[in-house]
Amino acid sequence: MGLILFIAGLIGWHIGIYGMFKKAGIDGWKAFIPFYNTWLIVETCKIQKVWFWLQLIPIAGQFITIWITIIFTMHFGKFNLLHHTLVTLFPFVYFPYLGFSKDIKWGSNKVFQAYRKSSSREWVDAGVFAVVAATIIRTFVFEAYVIPTGSMEKTLLVNDFLFVSKMSYGARIPITPLSFPFVHNTMPLSETTPSYLKFIQLPYKRVVGFGEVKRNDVVVFNFPAGDTIINLPGYGSAQPYYDFVRQNGRAAVWQEYGDNIIVHPFDKTDNYIKRCVGISGDTIQVKDGLLYVNNEKAFVAPGAQKYYVVKTKGTAIDLESLKADYDIELRTDEKTEELLNNLQQEYAQSKSYLMPLTESDVAKLIKHPNVSSIEPYIIPFSVSQSQNSIFPYDSTLHWGVDNYGPLYIPKRNDVIHLSQNNIAIYRRLITMYEGNTLKEENGKFFINDKETNTYTTKYNYYWMMGDNRHNSQDSRFWGFVPETHIVGKASLIWFSWDKGPRWKRILKAIK
Repeated sequence: MGLILFIAGLIGWHIGIYGMFKKAGIDGWKAFIPFYNTWLIVETCKIQKVWFWLQLIPIAGQFITIWITIIFTMHFGKFNLLHHTLVTLFPFVYFPYLGFSKDIKWGSNKVFQAYRKSSSREWVDAGVFAVVAATIIRTFVFEAYVIPTGSMEKTLLVNDFLFVSKMSYGARIPITPLSFPFVHNTMPLSETTPSYLKFIQLPYKRVVGFGEVKRNDVVVFNFPAGDTIINLPGYGSAQPYYDFVRQNGRAAVWQEYGDNIIVHPFDKTDNYIKRCVGISGDTIQVKDGLLYVNNEKAFVAPGAQKYYVVKTKGTAIDLESLKADYDIELRTDEKTEELLNNLQQEYAQSKSYLMPLTESDVAKLIKHPNVSSIEPYIIPFSVSQSQNSIFPYDSTLHWGVDNYGPLYIPKRNDVIHLSQNNIAIYRRLITMYEGNTLKEENGKFFINDKETNTYTTKYNYYWMMGDNRHNSQDSRFWGFVPETHIVGKASLIWFSWDKGPRWKRILKAIK
């Protein structure tokens, strides 16, 4: 529903700009060319060109675009707060009115300059209003988001620019309201300076949305294990604090990094994007690299990829030719390339390759004249890996990346029977996510200082996994995602960049 409304709004916006362009003496068809349309507005309204380029900055550019359209509207003689509000909140209705009403005329710069306030004062007023309005939109309607890593390859690519719908699940009331606008948890041009103050912390609440998180939705959420971080460049969520604690012990970590360890409010932990493969009440399991939900094979996204062992007939494959000859693009980031290089040594002598491929890539590559077979690569179980990085960090379970579970995902008001065998699964849920104290003494459990062997959950929980299954830090490593951490649904790729625009991905719905 949120995506339908967004697309309808996008169409209304462009139709309105089409009519406004014609009145301003600009060819109407140019209104439908992304970015070029705002370039023409900047030229026509004699706005400094630097503002056009500043609107391309992720997140902050959102309010600059609003400010540019407010200035454009002023050239039609619309100056007061009501008009600014309509431009900001209802442009898909207001722009068609301006563009096609016979009573509205293009006033040009003469009208803009003749208004009783100076043009500079109008620009400042419009800018302030745009900041406030864009903050409201970003908080309650939709937010721009940029894909930073390859964990969702090839469904989502690095430098895909997304719109994330806050309305789909109901916008979350800000938990930490005192924050610098248009940034998340660090100040602009800084990796480590917090952008918020913790003087005021509000309880978790949501406004009513169009629905709840559904299985296989692509979801943006706050990183559950990111509440405590080592606040140094290159650490944060990339190298989680809790991984260091499990490997080295809390005392050693605090001795080495104590001055640089900070605690984020949960709404200010890093934003992650993954596919919700399991919802509250589901049981998930990974068997030999295949995901099962409630004992049935799970949905596999067309762009999902994992590693395969590609065996040859003794002749090397020209990897550079795969894109041209088979439309297979081996996209890897630095982390994946390092892993592949290490694993590749196992296959070098046998003229075999370890490749990240989608199912459609496999179907095409098997036809290569030098390929004899293609088999899924299963990452072997590692005791050290299970102890240090695989949730719930219990080597007796023998859970690994490609063989995991079964694990039940709790729902609101579930009654969990606690035991020494399952407390590792629920310890963080009880304490960090639901705000209780938990003590364990002589095999007994004390929650909020009361002895008990059961716990009733307050929230729904979800299981998130990346479509790039062998290169994704996801729920297999840090467990459940509580409903409190859900930000919104990834709905639309509005722009994409890789040494130039990826035209085929622009305005592509996310499935």
